[in-house]
Amino acid sequence: MFDSVLIANRGEIAVRIIRTLRALGIRSVAVHSDADRDAPHVHAADLAVRLPRGYLDIEGVVEAALRSGAQAVHPGYGFLAENAAFARRVADAGLVFVGPPPAAIEAMGDKIRARDTVAAAGVPVVPGLVPGEGPLDAARLEAIGLPALIKPSAGGGGKGMVLVRSAEEFPGALESARRTALAAFGDGTLLVERFVDGPRHIEIQVMADAHGNTVHLGERECSLQRRHQKIIEEAPSPLLDPETRERMGAAAVEAARSVGYVGAGTVEFIVPGSAGGAEFFFMEMNTRLQVEHPVTELVTGLDLVELQLRIAAGEPLAFGQGDVRLRGHAVEARVYAEDPARDFLPTGGRVLALREPAGVRVDSGLAEGMVVGSDYDPMLSKIVAWAPDRAGALRALDAALAETAILGVTTNVGFLRALLAHPDVVAGRLDTGLVERHLGDLAGDGVVPDEVLAAAALVLHHREPSDDPWDVGDGWRLGERAWTDHRYAKVRGSVGDAEIEVNGRSLSGRLELDAGEAVVTIDGITRRYATASDRGVVWLAEGGRAWPFPRHEPGDPADRPGGARGGDGVVRSPMPGTVLVVKAAEGDQVAAGQPLLVVEAMKMEHTVTAPADGVLTELRARTGQTVELDAVLAKVTPCE
Repeated sequence: MFDSVLIANRGEIAVRIIRTLRALGIRSVAVHSDADRDAPHVHAADLAVRLPRGYLDIEGVVEAALRSGAQAVHPGYGFLAENAAFARRVADAGLVFVGPPPAAIEAMGDKIRARDTVAAAGVPVVPGLVPGEGPLDAARLEAIGLPALIKPSAGGGGKGMVLVRSAEEFPGALESARRTALAAFGDGTLLVERFVDGPRHIEIQVMADAHGNTVHLGERECSLQRRHQKIIEEAPSPLLDPETRERMGAAAVEAARSVGYVGAGTVEFIVPGSAGGAEFFFMEMNTRLQVEHPVTELVTGLDLVELQLRIAAGEPLAFGQGDVRLRGHAVEARVYAEDPARDFLPTGGRVLALREPAGVRVDSGLAEGMVVGSDYDPMLSKIVAWAPDRAGALRALDAALAETAILGVTTNVGFLRALLAHPDVVAGRLDTGLVERHLGDLAGDGVVPDEVLAAAALVLHHREPSDDPWDVGDGWRLGERAWTDHRYAKVRGSVGDAEIEVNGRSLSGRLELDAGEAVVTIDGITRRYATASDRGVVWLAEGGRAWPFPRHEPGDPADRPGGARGGDGVVRSPMPGTVLVVKAAEGDQVAAGQPLLVVEAMKMEHTVTAPADGVLTELRARTGQTVELDAVLAKVTPCE
């Protein structure tokens, strides 16, 4: 076994790998960008090395491993984890790559080659079109059937995929997909496959050693997705029976063997919704540890990172297929810095206060005081619950999410709770389109409950003593107590005994502050909110949801009808990120809905449009500029 291992990654996966290294008595070496110099994974490791050029710098990572005395490099997932050139460079430097051979990474990294390879091994594949078999044109498209899915051959994680429902859409969609593939992966080669309607996404965890032993560790149900990326995963799948599980597992093992696979890998299958699990098709193989590996660990009792390390050190698997037993049920939720009400746009900010749940597994890269920016993937943590049965696991996960409070950054925790409570999810009727179909109900209308508005007004009332000489502490004003307007509600009296008006309702309220908690009683009902404030913004969190409340400023444009979101002509950034393209100039006549700029974050582009017909009288953004969430980018003066 190794004495020292470098983790070529960041965030929660780096912290999770360090945990296993510590349990095995192996020295951990972290690497970090300048932005991550105080990140949790840096503090968790025994040694940390700066990467001036970031996590994608192959030579920088190898040099850090050599300088630190590491014997092996664990890539985690993302960044360089599925980069065959990196794996080869690590080996050339005399180090051990904790992952599969470069040839296996290359074989499975090319979707077309992977499809052909596994098909030759007898693994079922979706009917489709591949380069070299004639032009990718509308006539051939109709031959495989519509709708169809265009996929970058070199891609993964759903990036660059385009759904085509008619032959007329195909040429434009093909060019768009090719541009995205070139920008994201440096390879514009595309694969077109028949789109499987109402599909489930089920994957099999495989583990193979260098001695010819390959096993599968059961499946994971990953059908609950947004933007083609998983948000809830569970093991086992509520769909599969033991016979189908074994057939799918055997197909996954054959897929791994077909490329001489060694290490931990995941074979992903697409299951037609009408097939009931009887029919399944190979989708791709991820040649690394998966984000969702904890659910497999909880139902098998195995540490997959430890298995990776032992295999990389040359040890054979200590068990066979017959020894693998699945026990109970595990469900994982991914916590993202994103706003479901804004179509899952990335968010950001400083973590002012953090409360993570007890009694469940939490793989987290969070710490109070850290800044969540737009440089990296917006996933913050994973919360994983286990129980003897699926219903118990769902309840345990929901309770854990309800305990979670992340103040300072808008997250998807409230959305995850709504998703877990959806009747189809509870019943196990899952497919990859479920979130999109029910997004309106799941994301909510953004309306803050009256009791939360009242609580916010009380907290602001406590934090903002009035500078009005007539508005004294006892509330006296010409014989009566004064009302104080906090935008969200009006408060009269002290926080220990207050009258509150909110949305036309008159409420009685009381506030007690205790060590980061606001204990608020409204009309006899007491709730506890986690609370924190920064730069005039008070945050409250309760039941997994969090709300920011900026301090009221007289004359604020948001006080005017339509002023909060562009009604005053102000154009704001929908997310923290980088201005990729500026499509207009000051003085231009613009129309409502006309694209003005493109903002990019985490390889996600968002077009910012004009809020009204008018003249672009201000343009504050330039190409390449970094902007914060809600930063003013431009102003359109409406036509008279």
